Amino acid sequence: MKNVIKGLLLIAAMTVLGACGGSKEQASSDNGKQKITFWGSWSGDQVDQLNQLIDKYNDSQDKYEVTYKVQDNVEEKLLTGMAGGEIPDVIMWDRVNTAMYAQKNALLDLDDLIKKDNISMDDFYEETVKEMQYDNKQYGIPLLVDNRSIFYNKTLLKEAGVEPPKTWDELLDVAKKTTKWDGNTLVQAGFSLDDVGLFNMWLQQAGGTMLNADNTATAFNSEAGMKVLDFWDQLMNQAKVYQQGFNDGSDAFAAGKVAMTYNGPWALADYDKVDGLDYGVVPPVTGPNGDKGALTGGFGLVIPKAAKNQEGAWDFIKWWTTNPDIGVEFAKISTWLPANKKAAQDPYFTENDKYKAFVETMNFAKIRPTVMGYSDVEKLALVPQLENVFSGKTTAKDALKNAQQQGDKILKEGSGE
Repeated sequence: MKNVIKGLLLIAAMTVLGACGGSKEQASSDNGKQKITFWGSWSGDQVDQLNQLIDKYNDSQDKYEVTYKVQDNVEEKLLTGMAGGEIPDVIMWDRVNTAMYAQKNALLDLDDLIKKDNISMDDFYEETVKEMQYDNKQYGIPLLVDNRSIFYNKTLLKEAGVEPPKTWDELLDVAKKTTKWDGNTLVQAGFSLDDVGLFNMWLQQAGGTMLNADNTATAFNSEAGMKVLDFWDQLMNQAKVYQQGFNDGSDAFAAGKVAMTYNGPWALADYDKVDGLDYGVVPPVTGPNGDKGALTGGFGLVIPKAAKNQEGAWDFIKWWTTNPDIGVEFAKISTWLPANKKAAQDPYFTENDKYKAFVETMNFAKIRPTVMGYSDVEKLALVPQLENVFSGKTTAKDALKNAQQQGDKILKEGSGE
C-alpha cells in the first residue's frame, strides 16, 4: 500500500510539472549570492558537521550560498514538493534511493554535466557509482561510504590470550574464550550476534548471494544460506557466546561486556569518548572456503529534476566530492569514510589502526541489489523469519523456505509481472 501511495504521488507530481514546466527562477540572498537549498535527513550534532562544510564552501566562492534544511522524510518530501510544494536544489540521501526515484523521472541525469567537466567516475568506489545509476545513466555522485567491520575489546582478548579473528573458525574460538557465564547468567559475551539484518554479509562469506544472476528471484535458500544459520546456531546455542537481549537496549560493547561486535565507522567517535575502552577494528572474517563478504552503504548527492538552481547545485556537488582534501576534512568532522578513493587512501585513514580496517573492507564490500522490491525482501520476508529461528519458533530450513516464497512474490510484484 505504501508503494502504491508513493506511485500515485509521483503521477500527480509529473502531471503538475508537465503543466507548469518546472520554474527555474533563482532566488538571491542578502549578499547577492544565488541561493542553494540543501536537504538531508542528518539532524542534531550532524547539522553542525554539515554546516562546517557548508561554511567552507560558501566562503570559497562569491556566486552561491548553500543553506541546509533538515527533512525527516526527505524522499516523501521530494514527492510532495514535486506535486506543487518546495523543491530543494540538492539532496543528500541514502544512495539506495537513487534508482527508484530516477525511474520515476524525479532526478536530473548528470551524464552531460559529468562529461562537460571531465569528471572521472573511476575516482569513486565502483559499487557506490553503480548504486546511483539507473538505465546506464548516472543520477548521483557518491559522497560517503560505510561498512561493518569487527570491533574488538583489546583488554578482553588479551586477558583470554587470543588475537582478533580472520576466519569463521577463529571467530568461534575467540568468542568461546572471551565468554563468561555466572551460572545461568551471561556476564560477558564473546561476540554480539544481535543483528540478523547482516545476513547478506554472512551469506557472501559463505559463498552465496541474495538474488540469482539476473536479480529476478531470491537465492538465499541454498547450501550457503544453511551454512550461515548453522554457524549462528553454533555461536548462540552450542558455544553460547551470546544471548538474545544481552544488550538490553544499551551498548554492551561500550560497557566492556562484549568482546567483539560488528559496527561501522560512525561508532568511532562515540567509542573514543568512553573512558577505559581500549578497542581495535579489523575487517570482517572470511567464510569456510575463504570467501570475503561485506556490505557498503552510505550517502550520495542528487539534484531534483525540478530544482531551480541546478547549476549551483552541481558546483557544490563537484566541490565536495571531487576534491580529496575536502573529503578528508569532512571525514575528520563526521568520522565517515569518503567515497572518493583518493581521499580514502589519505594517510589519515590508512595509517590509523581503526580506520584502515574500513578502507581495506571497501576493496570487497558490495552494495545491496537495487532492483525494485529488494528492500522489502529483506525487511518483510527474510528478517522476520530469521528472528523466528532465534526465538525457536521455526527451524532454519523452514525459515529460508518461507522467506524464499515470500521474497520471490515481492520481487515478482516489484517487476510488474
